[in-house]
Parts: sequence; C-alpha cells; structure tokens
Amino acid sequence: MSQAQLSGRNGYREASALLKALSHPVRLQILQALAEHGEACVCHLECALGRRQAYISQQLSRLRENGIVVDRREGLNVFYRLADPAIPPLLKAIRLAAAESGRRQGRHLSFEFSPAVKATCNCPQCAVPAAVPAG
Repeated sequence: MSQAQLSGRNGYREASALLKALSHPVRLQILQALAEHGEACVCHLECALGRRQAYISQQLSRLRENGIVVDRREGLNVFYRLADPAIPPLLKAIRLAAAESGRRQGRHLSFEFSPAVKATCNCPQCAVPAAVPAG
C-alpha cells in the first residue's frame, strides 16, 4: 500500500473517531452549549441540560479524551470550552443534515434542549452579586 493510501486511510480513521465521539445526543447538546456560550463549568451545563453532574462529567470526559474540549480549573470548578474553532460549523452541518433527513421522512426535528428541571447554578461565578452602580 502506498504512503498516500496510508495517509488517506489514517485521515478516515481520525474522522471516524471524531464522529464516534460526537455520536451521542447529550454530547452534541454539551458542544452546542459550549459553542453558544464559549465556556461553561459543569454546574452551568448541569443546569442548562437538566442532567446530573456525574452524567455531564462522564460525557465531558469522553469529549476531552478525544481532544474536542479542553478544561481549566478555577478553585473547585472546572470550566470547559471547545478545543477547535471548526466544531461549531461541524455542529451546524450535522443539524442541517439531520433536519433534511427528517424532512424527507416527513418528520420535523427540533434541536432545542430544555432541562426537565429548571435549576440555578451555584458556582462562584454565578453567585457573585452584580455590581450596583454608584450614584
């Protein structure tokens, strides 16, 4: 097998690994939330998605292992952001392709996510009271 064939094969393997890492509804929701907000701690994502912290952390771990998100610590909180600016356009392409596929099958797909339980985030970033203007 030629070097060009090996290179192409590796590229397809990498693409397949990326798609496999993305192939979970909650991971796609997490990525969409990060694409919209730039950076979020686990407790923000927990509130936004209405899922338990342990479940969110498990999905974030899979995304981090695949180099899709990166994290940083601030005290006890861990903040996540997308590792690659190519992810938001990829998410959009996935939504468009899925919507078109659904349309052809007579289904209207929604990509909104709303938590089953509305909660407030208690992280230090959210708990800081807004500054009151002087005067």
